[in-house]
Amino acid sequence: MPVNNQDRLNPMQPMEQRAQSQTCLSYAESRQRKAEANSQGDKRQRKPSSTNMKRNFTLTLLTAAITCLSSTCMVAAKTRIPQSTPHLPHMVFSGWQDGFHCQGIAYDSIHGCFYMSFTTSLVKVGMDGRQLGSVKGITGHLGCISLNPDDGRLYASLEYKHDDIGRGIMQGTGSSNDSRTGFYVAIFDVERITSMDMDASASGVMTTVYIREAVDDYQAMAPSPDGSRLPHRYGCSGIDGLAFAPKWGKKDGRNMLYVAYGIYGDTLRVDNDMQVILCYDIGKWKRYETPLSPQNLHDNGPKHPTGKYFVHTGTTEWGIQNLCYDPANDMMLAAVYRGKKRGRKNFSLYALDHSTRPLGSFLQLLPLGEVDESIGTRGWHFPLGSTGITSVGNGLFYVSSPQRKDGRESTTLILHRWTGDERQPLVPVTP
Repeated sequence: MPVNNQDRLNPMQPMEQRAQSQTCLSYAESRQRKAEANSQGDKRQRKPSSTNMKRNFTLTLLTAAITCLSSTCMVAAKTRIPQSTPHLPHMVFSGWQDGFHCQGIAYDSIHGCFYMSFTTSLVKVGMDGRQLGSVKGITGHLGCISLNPDDGRLYASLEYKHDDIGRGIMQGTGSSNDSRTGFYVAIFDVERITSMDMDASASGVMTTVYIREAVDDYQAMAPSPDGSRLPHRYGCSGIDGLAFAPKWGKKDGRNMLYVAYGIYGDTLRVDNDMQVILCYDIGKWKRYETPLSPQNLHDNGPKHPTGKYFVHTGTTEWGIQNLCYDPANDMMLAAVYRGKKRGRKNFSLYALDHSTRPLGSFLQLLPLGEVDESIGTRGWHFPLGSTGITSVGNGLFYVSSPQRKDGRESTTLILHRWTGDERQPLVPVTP
């Protein structure tokens, strides 16, 4: 959802380009190295066969010491803190864009660049801040974005609807969309984004897959405690947050696509305190991928998600804006606009525990952050992240800091490191 920001000066001047792909691990590479490390660790802990009792006793003592040390370090391992940041620029400026603010960011370690969604456009930016290409002509709400480590393509949430957000976009772009509602995952072939102002429909750079489950919940009526019927099951307003990660509770294997609902922040409802996250196995999605015509929306997509999960956070404004998986700490960060229900702390950042399997359909928050005893949740009042956050490995993240000036929007990506601290979970990396 577009938000107003106070005018801020550009804190970023173009930086010298650096060889990123040689120094930053991709997600797949990170998984492979972690698996190799775990395998080596298992080999080190195997007991050798020996009849020498003295040697066995020594090995037993050593094994006990290692086990004790491992137990002591388990909490620290949950919040892995990097010690150095070689070759990563500390800030990257997007350049000034049109009047819609940044919605999401993604890092591409293979091509050494970033992607940034600005509601109705996608921008490709080099590590030195140079604009390398862009996609325009999107008349819906382009939200959170995430690079698929398995196929190298960029996935994004895309909404076509006629609520306040949809009408605002059509007014701002001077467009007229299909009267129907359509929620999609947009898929960009990033290697084809080679010039500025490429048309999303005509260039063939973008295809879409229809998310029927979210549309059904958006259009459904839901019962309320007083017996009346309310529009939008779960308070669903569409889709926004999006990320790739292995199946929940597993560290490796096929990457699944997780898509979070936007949720209306109605303070009088009681059914909108849960965040809703759909899970999709996209291995056979090629059959659904279709170019999009805003005046004639299609419905080519899977009938049902692979999984549907809920996480208790309390009410937010517009649900999970950005979803970001961090393999180093095996967690999923969820950045939101703060809710407005009284008597609650209404956090803006939550950390979901990806290492534990769902309890039925429910995901768990990590035991980190400040506690809201009124509703039993944990989180942080972190000022950034709702307009973009992306993991670059080793507990490091780029976080979007948006600016608005003279009716135009931009963002500066600022390198942060994860601390897990109760007050400051992410801190800027100093040059």
